[in-house]
Amino acid sequence: MAAQEPIISIEHVSMRFNLAKEKHESLKEYFVALMHGGVRFDEFFALDDVSFDIMPGDFYGLIGLNGSGKSTLLKIISGVYKPSAGKVTVRGTIAPLIELGAGFDMDLTARENIYLNGTVLGYTPKYIDSKFEDIVEFSELRDFLDVPLKNYSSGMVARLAFAVATMTKPDILIADEILSVGDFLFQEKCERRMAELLSGGTTVILVSHSIEQIERMCNKVAWLDHGHLRRNGLTADITPEYRNFQKKDAMPAKRMEE
Repeated sequence: MAAQEPIISIEHVSMRFNLAKEKHESLKEYFVALMHGGVRFDEFFALDDVSFDIMPGDFYGLIGLNGSGKSTLLKIISGVYKPSAGKVTVRGTIAPLIELGAGFDMDLTARENIYLNGTVLGYTPKYIDSKFEDIVEFSELRDFLDVPLKNYSSGMVARLAFAVATMTKPDILIADEILSVGDFLFQEKCERRMAELLSGGTTVILVSHSIEQIERMCNKVAWLDHGHLRRNGLTADITPEYRNFQKKDAMPAKRMEE
């Protein structure tokens, strides 16, 4: 029997950004310095030689402190960024929930944005028609369908984005802190929807600052630390060590407050 193929293969991925060394007071000053060769750059590696596989049906959590490279890795997997080195192979369709409101026009109404975002995700207007009522019902925004999104709260935008992205069963669902906005009951509703997608064969990648949520939902985790893959594997094996790491990181700040 042939071994199962990973749905996502991350192979020696690095992502380098160039950061200007000098501080410039304005954009004009920066461009003048750039034209005269007066801007020097430091290299910053958001990711450095990261490799691991995600198998079909995994519920994978990405954990790590702010700046560890989680969002950068999600953007590379989604095709938003091209890595500086290495490669990512994705075998399936992706529904990305990476940046709140991405794919939306804030001047358009929710009704218009459902069709706009659905089209961006590759769905036909006829297909969106067939799913429209499901999207409205799940988002609980029926009374606000003809209100421009610029008048929505971040929680309302998150409801709409999640409802559109999960209107069908994608091969891969990517959620970056999407459940950190909005009310607790809707977060529970989103968790149930992700569990339904998982049972239907969808692979889910979740970034969350809530380690409790990661432990509750994810069977595997990848722990990133300053762009390096520190550990990856079964959630139960890794999160206890990560909890201790979080406590040690928080201790100096606590002593300073005292």
